[in-house]
Amino acid sequence: MSALWLIRHGPTHAKGMCGWSDLPADLSDSAALARLAARLPQAPVVSSSLDRAVRTADAVTGARPRLPHEPDLREIHFGAWELMRHDEIEAESPALIRDFWDRPGEVAPPGGESWNALRARCDAAIDRLWTGGDLIVVVHFGVILTQLQRALGCSAHEAFGHRIEPLSLTRITRGPEGWRAAEINSLP
Repeated sequence: MSALWLIRHGPTHAKGMCGWSDLPADLSDSAALARLAARLPQAPVVSSSLDRAVRTADAVTGARPRLPHEPDLREIHFGAWELMRHDEIEAESPALIRDFWDRPGEVAPPGGESWNALRARCDAAIDRLWTGGDLIVVVHFGVILTQLQRALGCSAHEAFGHRIEPLSLTRITRGPEGWRAAEINSLP
């Protein structure tokens, strides 16, 4: 059975909504990176085109084949909310931010994208890239949740209830029985 090995990039230490901003990842925990790399199969590695994912992928790739960076695997686009803290958004747009969290999927930040748009973008990219066998994908919190939502067959609201820590591994399998979450937020 083939597996999608989803890795969240290293921490950025950003205090606000970090979507398409190209912030670097803190990759100073070399022991965690080594443990993570040791858990991974000898399979191709692809990452989002954002630096924090690219550098994390570079740190765990080793001798594995590296695929070109995939822009469609970037984090959700927060638009005008990019790098703003939740309390700042709440003060500026209280009804909209509540709707964004209470009705995920339907509501987009000003100039940004909705959860449904993110999910469609990521599903299409994964379907294009994952053609059989194992695939290691180094991406972002939201991207991992879209694939977890798909595997669990749950709502976006339910998917939001999962923690996905930096440098964690979420493994999704796809076989004759369909998609299945085999491991969620595992810290090697």
